[in-house]
Amino acid sequence: MTQVVHPARALWWLFEPVHALTYFSPEARAAYEAAGLRGYWRGYFGGRSAPLGAVDAAPVVAAFFNFAPQMVERALPGLWELASPERALEARVEGATGALQRLLVDVKPDLIDRSVELLERAVDGLDCCGRVLAAANAELPRPDDRLARLWQATTVLREHRGDGHVAALVAEGLDGCEALVLRCALDTRRENLQPHRGWSDTEWDEATARLIERQWLAPNGSMTLAGRRRHLALEAATDLAASRVWTHFHRSELDELLDALHPISAACRADLAPSTPMGLPNAA
Repeated sequence: MTQVVHPARALWWLFEPVHALTYFSPEARAAYEAAGLRGYWRGYFGGRSAPLGAVDAAPVVAAFFNFAPQMVERALPGLWELASPERALEARVEGATGALQRLLVDVKPDLIDRSVELLERAVDGLDCCGRVLAAANAELPRPDDRLARLWQATTVLREHRGDGHVAALVAEGLDGCEALVLRCALDTRRENLQPHRGWSDTEWDEATARLIERQWLAPNGSMTLAGRRRHLALEAATDLAASRVWTHFHRSELDELLDALHPISAACRADLAPSTPMGLPNAA
């Protein structure tokens, strides 16, 4: 039986790898280092939080959700002494654009242009109320370069979806560490996530115990039937929260966007490691 995939999820599968270049491409790393943000996590926290301005750790802990507070506090606000938010924003666009220039050399220009057109139309129609990261990114000036515009549009849309996902997790009474434990019980290895989010073994084990008590996990750490049902409900809520903007598109336009994004996404995904700390979605 063919699984029916929500359009918002199908599009996320495609635009998430485009956004992810800002974390894993050599061009992005070089751009952040040139801006003074040496070391992977300085680039990550500097680039991703820069739309919020020169904030301290607290708003980023809240917005990023699944990072241990102490990990964020090691980066912020200290990194703003190395590079201003404005410089970090310049670096992230420079790095992402450089990566796209390398990766999309064989993609037809009309597919890129049409993707940009439709994605920016979606961004213009977003309701960002309650979505802090999406709102901050949506307010940034639109670049002139078409590849920079492609990356920025995918970034706004993925942060919009991410903000909605965080809201769904909060509504289920889950905290940041519990959300990661749940993901690992589903399809990801603990060693791929825990060290990259800063949680101690004690914090991780306590989060596991809480999920076992709630009967989301079995005593051996595997997901229970109840846990799978709750996880499906979380994903459905995330899709629903991300779907409103796409209802303004005709089905033929959504199909056109999916077709245009496929080669772009495939080229970006091929440049990324099979397993990353982001836990990139596996498109069917």
